[in-house]
Amino acid sequence: MPLRIQGAKPPERRYVIIANHISYMDTVVVFSAIPWYFRALGKAEMAQMPLLGFVYRQIVIMVKRDSAHNRSRSMRLMWRAVRNESSVLIFPEGTFNETAAPLKDFYDGAFRLAVTSQTPIFPMLFPDTVDRWHYSHWWKVWPGRNRAIYLDPVPVDGLTLADVPALKEKVYSAMGKALINIKEAG
Repeated sequence: MPLRIQGAKPPERRYVIIANHISYMDTVVVFSAIPWYFRALGKAEMAQMPLLGFVYRQIVIMVKRDSAHNRSRSMRLMWRAVRNESSVLIFPEGTFNETAAPLKDFYDGAFRLAVTSQTPIFPMLFPDTVDRWHYSHWWKVWPGRNRAIYLDPVPVDGLTLADVPALKEKVYSAMGKALINIKEAG
């Protein structure tokens, strides 16, 4: 499954990388799509998988989404990573988008992280992965191309937590419009 990257590669620096989440394949192609070191936020339940769980625990900042304490802990770990180590990847929809809308509503976490760490957001899209490995058929994978589409980085210089709703809406709107344009273009 070849991966074709579209859009201008942003300057190499630390980002809060966000992407749409529509397929199991997203978590695979993201490693080819991002050309520098990064850490990803992932659900802790995946660490229980035999063999894969071991690898998962080594590369992912894990979160138990049903625990406020654990969500806070993972936010601190991501803040440290983006300030001292690497970019951080978050799927702001939280889980697969199983709706007819281009995107599910975004959670605040990625945007709060970007603002508190003063780290720009780098949005990207995976429009084809749902056709390769559909969320409703985890046991079936279909061949074909995948695309990673880079959108322009969004600066957060000087923004505060009061700006998070507007920032989230700005990025959500840009990603949603791009997904609609991609679908219309075929």
